[in-house]
Amino acid sequence: MKKVVTFGEIMLRLTPPAMRRFSQASSFDVIYGGGESNVAVSLANYGIPVDFVTRLPQNDLGDCALMELRKRGVGTSHIARGGERLGIYFLEIGAVSRGAKVVYDRAHSGMSSIEAGMIDWATVFKDADWFHWTGITPAISQGAADACLEAIQMANKMGVTVSTDLNYRKKLWKYGKAPGEVMPELTAGCDVILGNEEDAEKHFGLHPDHVDVTQGDSIDGKAYLSVLKKLQEMFPRAKKVITTLRGSISASHNTWSGVMWDGKTLYEAPTYQITHIVDRVGGGDSFMGGLIYGLLTYPDDNQKALNFAVAASCLKHTIYGDANLSTVEEVEKLMGGDASGRVAR
Repeated sequence: MKKVVTFGEIMLRLTPPAMRRFSQASSFDVIYGGGESNVAVSLANYGIPVDFVTRLPQNDLGDCALMELRKRGVGTSHIARGGERLGIYFLEIGAVSRGAKVVYDRAHSGMSSIEAGMIDWATVFKDADWFHWTGITPAISQGAADACLEAIQMANKMGVTVSTDLNYRKKLWKYGKAPGEVMPELTAGCDVILGNEEDAEKHFGLHPDHVDVTQGDSIDGKAYLSVLKKLQEMFPRAKKVITTLRGSISASHNTWSGVMWDGKTLYEAPTYQITHIVDRVGGGDSFMGGLIYGLLTYPDDNQKALNFAVAASCLKHTIYGDANLSTVEEVEKLMGGDASGRVAR
């Protein structure tokens, strides 16, 4: 069976319960998560062998993060230990017309102080078929960007498929480099590229004409074809370029879909109405986990792979926490048109 490796930071997430604001909080729910670890959990949940590579502090919180990964069936044998602390992020969940808020506290974390040479990538990729990283990792620090580039170059050398979720995070690019100085070299080594309209614009200056995601209840997938083509022209190694399509009616009601360009055909997924969002954090990660599963499981059916990714991430919006805990059976049921939510007895 195909094996996947993901690389990034797992953090401690602290959220006020019952959708309270930060100023109302007298306690916080504790969850462990992060973009790349969320992808790993999705894949493990679908039965795909997956290893997560990161650097965790040698303390109790680092151990807790490690236990969370192991509990979900994620391989941890290549995780390095070191650094001062575990990164933290605080999440205030939004509702209706009030958007969510995120406050990061990840300076001096084990992952932010990682450097090239700390991970033996040749050993990591010895039995791997796929490597996934996101734009969050090179935004953390120069050392994290260097380690990410080192991993991509080794994966390319060893014939491992490389994917990225561009994941622009304005609040993280603080160490003196702009995304445009770092991301092109990393993305050039990718076979599969995922990004939304903000990612393409902030990293590479690309934006679809006449698209405003803050207005309207639906997004036209064909409007993104020019951006997908330009991304493939910029990064010719990429065989598939994908974007998620989120129409934001409110914090509690989104439309959700996606499109894929393989150089010849534009594939468009069905559009879902997510009318009572439980937790939208990790929506893109669950899409990526579903996409990797779909491309590995249905290698000759791009449409089915895309449809699986969109359905999987639609279900994630119903699950509290960072990671998608949906099963393959649940995703396939939604793909088949059953969105009734009836009790399974």
